[in-house]
Amino acid sequence: MLSKYRRWWRDAVIYQVYVRSFLDSTGDGIGDLAGVRAGLPYLKKLGVDGIWLSPFYPSPQHDHGYDVADYCDVDPLFGDLAEFDLLVAAARRLGVKVLLDVVPNHCSSEHPWFKEALAAAPGSAARARFHFADGRGTDGCEPPNNWHSMFGGPAWTRVVESDGRPGQWYLHMFAPEQPDWNWRVPDVAAEFDRVLRFWLDRGVDGFRIDVAAGLFKHPGLPDSDDPEADARTRDSVNPLAWNQPEVHDVWRHWRAVCEEYTARDGHERLLVGEVSVPSAREHAKYVRSDELHQAFFFDLLSAPWNADAFRKVISEAMQDIAGTGSTVTWVLNNHDQVRTVTRYGEPATGGGLGAARARAAALLMLALPGAAYIYQGEELGLPEVVDLPDDVLTDPIFRRTGSRARIRDGCRVPLPWSGQASPFGFTSGAESARPWLPQPSYFAEYATDRALADTRSFWHLYRDGLQLRAALPQLGEGMLRWVDTPPGVLAFTRGDGLVCAVNFGTAPTPAPVSGTPLLSSGPCPIGVLPGSTAAWWINDL
Repeated sequence: MLSKYRRWWRDAVIYQVYVRSFLDSTGDGIGDLAGVRAGLPYLKKLGVDGIWLSPFYPSPQHDHGYDVADYCDVDPLFGDLAEFDLLVAAARRLGVKVLLDVVPNHCSSEHPWFKEALAAAPGSAARARFHFADGRGTDGCEPPNNWHSMFGGPAWTRVVESDGRPGQWYLHMFAPEQPDWNWRVPDVAAEFDRVLRFWLDRGVDGFRIDVAAGLFKHPGLPDSDDPEADARTRDSVNPLAWNQPEVHDVWRHWRAVCEEYTARDGHERLLVGEVSVPSAREHAKYVRSDELHQAFFFDLLSAPWNADAFRKVISEAMQDIAGTGSTVTWVLNNHDQVRTVTRYGEPATGGGLGAARARAAALLMLALPGAAYIYQGEELGLPEVVDLPDDVLTDPIFRRTGSRARIRDGCRVPLPWSGQASPFGFTSGAESARPWLPQPSYFAEYATDRALADTRSFWHLYRDGLQLRAALPQLGEGMLRWVDTPPGVLAFTRGDGLVCAVNFGTAPTPAPVSGTPLLSSGPCPIGVLPGSTAAWWINDL
């Protein structure tokens, strides 16, 4: 029915804006919507098709906005609805799409409905909107089941009833300040209908859906065979809490809402899900023609730096996901992951290896068929900040476990824009203004003004890759064909004669094709592909 509309999202490149760390317009050390608006020309120059905004809704900020107290407003930290409207209008003038982050699995403990539930009696309609249950053991002193939170510790918190006695427990698969909604209650679905329409009416181009494989829990809330799996892996592996079959009905309904708006003006709205499931085949179920348009394919992000591993995950995605009629949504990083430069680095072999691999991976991703998402700062080659003091850490994982393992503050440090010392142009306040997380002194090497001036920088690699992707008909949507290569080298063709090749080793190897070089992630002599380098050619054979 929608084939007459231009499906812009199928090969779009979207830039993830982590609002509080992008650009601060007020001098309080926290990025805001006006800062995003000021940065739009920079993003347009980079060449992205759209932006995804992290949550900016009213929130007590226990999980930096992923604990939403009001889904239809703007937290004063970030501006107001008038500023949001200015941002959308400015983006539209530049031809930049705007996606919002919607959080349907859980809300804030400060949400009016949850406060109503706490004040209500067990068995009430107010409590039914969440997962309240009686405890086990003597006087209900033990949680209703053995599930663990992905942020560490039990997934249950006990409440004090109105008479002052310990009472029921409520479920939170993340922090205690993030109670899970009960999507088996019609009130919840109706409320999110209202939320979607509120923002669609304000002109947004779609939504990134947090925890899109969540929402429904097994109705009996039974014990898990591996209760610590979620906390141990920080992934949605408990089959009783995630990926329940009923969730697909929600996405069919949300798709219908989006198509209703598309039918009005011919502009297709996008639903892209954060889907953590065991396999590409399971992932494909979320992007069937009447469900989500796209879902992030995290297997590329998690693949080890190895040609065989990359080929395997790419092949599975092309077979199972692209086979649904959707396109694969590739991602190498986001606000929950260690930055690629650090993740790919091997300190024992030298500090430059991670950067070389990150550059090669970026060029590989931009050559793959489908859409791609870039996390802010990746275009600058920013490394993870691994030495933040304990007293500045804000990640609830650290607060709940006391461990620095897998915490996310290091990839969320505010961007450096200019200058030789913090705040590096991030805040409009005085030079002594303090960003909400401290920036290391070495961020001066990665500042945007320096990156734009250096044609060898990460920024120019991304910009040149995006320009070629937009100009060459072989790139974007479509298929790929693998090319026979020496061990440790991965190569494929796109369309008519365009080849992307990556050397995953450290030693130079003969190039797997000959022809006209277009772009390389590093020095690339004709006929030779250096180690940890990617390159694009037009094959003249």
